[in-house]
Amino acid sequence: MELKVYNSLTRQKQTVKPINNTVNFYFCGPTVYWFQHIGNMRAFFIMDTMRRAVKYLGYSINHVMNITDVGHLTSDADEGEDKMDVASKRENKMPEEIAKFYWNICWNDMQALNIEKPEHICPATSVIKEIINFVKDILDNGYGYITKNGVYYDTSKYPHYGELGGMRQDDKQFGARIEVDEEKRHPADFVLWVKAKDNHIQRWDSPWGVGYPGWHIECSAIGNKFLGEHIDLHGGGVEHKTVHHENEIAQNYAKCGHEVVDIWFHLEHLMFNGGKMSKSTGGIYTLNQLIEKGYSPMDLRLFYLTAHYSKPQNFTFEALNNAKESYNNLKKLILKHKSGKNKIEKAKLNELKTKFSSYVADDINTPLALSVLWDALKNYPDSVDIYNLVLDFDKFLGLKLDEIDQVEITIPDEIIAIAEERKTARINKDYTTSDLLRDKIASMGYTILDKPKNEYEIIKR
Repeated sequence: MELKVYNSLTRQKQTVKPINNTVNFYFCGPTVYWFQHIGNMRAFFIMDTMRRAVKYLGYSINHVMNITDVGHLTSDADEGEDKMDVASKRENKMPEEIAKFYWNICWNDMQALNIEKPEHICPATSVIKEIINFVKDILDNGYGYITKNGVYYDTSKYPHYGELGGMRQDDKQFGARIEVDEEKRHPADFVLWVKAKDNHIQRWDSPWGVGYPGWHIECSAIGNKFLGEHIDLHGGGVEHKTVHHENEIAQNYAKCGHEVVDIWFHLEHLMFNGGKMSKSTGGIYTLNQLIEKGYSPMDLRLFYLTAHYSKPQNFTFEALNNAKESYNNLKKLILKHKSGKNKIEKAKLNELKTKFSSYVADDINTPLALSVLWDALKNYPDSVDIYNLVLDFDKFLGLKLDEIDQVEITIPDEIIAIAEERKTARINKDYTTSDLLRDKIASMGYTILDKPKNEYEIIKR
């Protein structure tokens, strides 16, 4: 079955047509100067679902993700300080220490969310030589120029600049940024190599003086190194669409003389209570913070699956609680089918498989794919055939359904309150009240097991 993905450049769904059945896939990775919150993690989850979709539909994959550890300024529009420099001063550590620390945390979170490892994970600082050579080619081909502050890309030389973001070069608002270099020829021109100030920590020798790469050039250089001059799929956040990815397109063309990326796809943001996820709204949570609140990584992954990547998703704790309950119900149904004795007609199983695959192939429609999972589990007799089919579905969903061996029981607050009241009675040696409360708990479908030091365990019968 062919995979179709909405191309942000052509504004229509487009069939992925890999060479020799191997999909070249690039996805913009993290800037490792701080913790990645659950909005960032949704981006990597979507990266993972696209990767899993490619494999589920029978293609091979060559997947690259960069790690930005230099060059990303505090504004995505090439303004402000280098984020790694800011973090280095904030924590009084060298940039490489900062990068290693926050990347390790990021990767641990990605593994907890069952995100598969790309074939290539490449820090920008590991390809400085390739970046310098890429910039040389852009200059040699007439698409760049040198100023006292660095090397810039001349956007006037590329006639399609702005098409991804839906803007024209003659649009008055296009490329509107603070003019930080009076030698820039056009407001939209962007930096390829920055001549470092004396106090800038990260710096390398280059033909244009000691400096460091601009943010945008790293993805083009890394993509070229591992994927060559043809990339089937390139993804990232919608915030990259009008600047970062626009610049990648221009850079690639300047070096290669043709378009490099076939399909660009962009994911929308994770919102918090209907607004933007930000520190000012108090809506930034990391995965570890959610785990501390009693949620599992798979609760969060199931929550992510309920929205299409191209639509904003609203995070609330009510929604996460619903996902947690749904995951527990999912486990119950799976265990029933795992021990089921019924046989399901092969034609019915094939019908479910085809329906599921069609939703995966249609721009990775995770909500509809989930609906087929629930249909199979709820509306068919308990059967190991359904269990095996669901494990097949999970190759795409990534919910670790093959690891389920027990169901988490959520004890109602009312039962816990009675148990605590009984604990107080036992401490006070009021055994009559203690026995009455134990019987009350039993009448509500739970058993309380006493343990040393007046502790207890509640079990649902």
